[in-house]
Amino acid sequence: MGMDMLGDKADTMTGPKETEPVVETPLKASVYGRIKKWLPLAVLLLLMIAAFSQGLHQQLTLSNLIMQRQDLVGFVQQNFVLASLVYLVAYVVCVALSFPGASLLTIAGGFLFGWIAGGFVTVIGATLGACAVFIVARSSFGEVLTRRAGPFLSRLAEGFRREGFSYLLFLRLTPVFPFWLVNIAPAIFQMRLPTYALATFIGIIPGTFAFAFIGSGLDSVIEAQEAASPGCAAAGTCQVDVSALVTPQLLAAFFALGIASLIPVVLKKVRAR
Repeated sequence: MGMDMLGDKADTMTGPKETEPVVETPLKASVYGRIKKWLPLAVLLLLMIAAFSQGLHQQLTLSNLIMQRQDLVGFVQQNFVLASLVYLVAYVVCVALSFPGASLLTIAGGFLFGWIAGGFVTVIGATLGACAVFIVARSSFGEVLTRRAGPFLSRLAEGFRREGFSYLLFLRLTPVFPFWLVNIAPAIFQMRLPTYALATFIGIIPGTFAFAFIGSGLDSVIEAQEAASPGCAAAGTCQVDVSALVTPQLLAAFFALGIASLIPVVLKKVRAR
């Protein structure tokens, strides 16, 4: 018993042994940081290569939409919510993978769901897809390009950070630059995600609903083609020129909205003088 008391006393005096903290080596931290930084971009690029190599982007054609329209319309009528979710996910994926033909997919949304519901779902899908590209680009190479930018790009980046909302709103409203390029450019200039998401959401509304409205009237165009050339819809030979539906007046309206979005920036610069 005496020995037990001595042992307890010794344990009390020495106290419990503390485990030494695991120190992460700088090399291990550096490797982990690089993987974390570049992995999202690598995954996105691999998905893009796989999708384009399989020719998935070639399935987004007006002919395929016309040929499958009866089946698609029937599915939407029977499963409207599910069809809307499938369309939403498909749009997010198409934007994230930078598939060409986003306007055609928007027309398809208006054709299948009506211009109001189709336009609304499209705006959400396009915004989510654009935000995904933005996050990947900013986390991967945005900071690197910003650090290595010259004086001109540095000033441009500073102006973009100060007036990013108006600048991005202008780029979204005016149909001049490719959608994928506008998704990446703000990431290079280290724009904040909430500002990017809001400007994207608002900026694509006019164009999205305009194309969705065009899509809602596509059925009458197909019927006219069927009357002129019976069986062309099933054969996929109906001659529907989407570019003819986008009038110069519509493009002029988009440019006018884009210029209007820059008015606050111009007024601020004038007042500062």
